[in-house]
Amino acid sequence: MTAEEVPHKVRLIELGARRLVAGMISGAYHSAFKGQGVEFQEVREYVPGDDTRAIDWNVTARVGRPYLKRYAEERDQTVVILLDASRSHLLGAKRDAAAEIFAVLALAALSNKDEASLILFTGDVELYVPPRRGPRHVLRLIREVVAHEPRGSGTSLARALEFLCRVRHRRSLVFVISDFQDAGFEHQLRTAARFHEVVAFSIYDPREAALPNCGLMDFADPETGERWTLDTSDPAVRNAWSEGSRQQAATAHAALSGAGVDHLRLEAGGDSVRRMVPFLHRRALERRYAG
Repeated sequence: MTAEEVPHKVRLIELGARRLVAGMISGAYHSAFKGQGVEFQEVREYVPGDDTRAIDWNVTARVGRPYLKRYAEERDQTVVILLDASRSHLLGAKRDAAAEIFAVLALAALSNKDEASLILFTGDVELYVPPRRGPRHVLRLIREVVAHEPRGSGTSLARALEFLCRVRHRRSLVFVISDFQDAGFEHQLRTAARFHEVVAFSIYDPREAALPNCGLMDFADPETGERWTLDTSDPAVRNAWSEGSRQQAATAHAALSGAGVDHLRLEAGGDSVRRMVPFLHRRALERRYAG
């Protein structure tokens, strides 16, 4: 994408995401991800009918009259979005889907008065934008995502999660957007999930999962540049390709589930954001019953 095309693309993504957040996502996001716990607000004098369990006995003993502690729910929190910027992920329809999902999550955080932060990673962390609030900050995040071109090769979710745990010592809401075409990140994922609330959105392109019957076809690995030729007219070749794709998705799902990370698989080019709504509502119900 050229520098001249970036502002127009950012604007299109922002406007589309704002409509989705206003129409479908905002309430579901708030219910599913509102701030954890409570924070002390004030002490006030007891009045008949108040819950006696909230009496502050230290203040009561000091002043000779019953006083209560009042608390307020912590609604604001820090949202960190880890976005896979590798060449295999930011390719074709997956790039557009990732940008849209990112923008929706960032704008939903804004509507919930949450701080938002960005970690872009390939084989290493390529960009970190510390958490802040406000519409200008969120617009900057969307611009960074749209304009970013990967400098490194490969994908290392492990390094991205290690970086997250170094820069975020306070519990945060962490979204991971990736195709999870990676391995060896299970330990770092479990560690991050113990300290943070981690939710994963994996993006897949169905065209990558099945080969057409087109005879000899040339392929290139977007990560390494390696090239090879396959005979797609051979059913065994097509079956092996499909099985490899299925196994890769199953391995990623097992890693996420094993770490206790809630996970939604989204099709690039499909109506991804609408599929997020029932996912968020389910999380909200689980949270309500858990509490």
